[in-house]
Amino acid sequence: MSIAVRGLSRDRSGVAMVEFTLSLLFLLPIALTGIETANLAVTTLRLNQLAMMASDNVARYRGGIDEAQVDEVMTGLAFAGRAINFGEQGRVIVSTVEPNGQTGTQAGYKITWQRCFGAKNVVSSYGLEGAGTTDSSLAAGIGPTGNKVRPVDNSALIFAELRYTYKPLVGSAFMPTREMSSLQSFTVRDRSSQTLTNTIQLSVAKRRLCDAQHLAAA
Repeated sequence: MSIAVRGLSRDRSGVAMVEFTLSLLFLLPIALTGIETANLAVTTLRLNQLAMMASDNVARYRGGIDEAQVDEVMTGLAFAGRAINFGEQGRVIVSTVEPNGQTGTQAGYKITWQRCFGAKNVVSSYGLEGAGTTDSSLAAGIGPTGNKVRPVDNSALIFAELRYTYKPLVGSAFMPTREMSSLQSFTVRDRSSQTLTNTIQLSVAKRRLCDAQHLAAA
């Protein structure tokens, strides 16, 4: 019996397994936090790309701009944002900004029209459609304080604002749910009119309006 006990005391066959199990208690949280951090970085990059896509593509239409063309851009965003569930968790607000045509103290810029996509129920932080039309509320342009943008002379600016709720891959213990945003703007190219037309008569339900009745993930 004593020989068997002495043999058992010298047996080290399970030590590595025990050590590996104990090390997981420290390594697993670090690994999961790293995964969440990497996913957050990738999501940030994708949001910036989506904002750029929205503003650049709307600005590219020459001659004029139509509801059907805006719908094409939003459909593209829905497809491009599938990897991060942007349609369900986000909202893009696209605004056309141009001079308001006023003089004196009322001179400034206005949001001629505004269109949206996404199921997140938010409005623009920088002005709704029609803002600045008859006053100088957008005299300095549009955007956050200290970083406002404005259109160049004789043109208009497409301003895209993205809002998104980031949900962690693993759980809130490693990365909390957080609100994210991205802003991008592009100057309109060779467009004679900034009025948004509706030549194919898209119904109100199918237009990308920015009210609560048009919250949709697709």
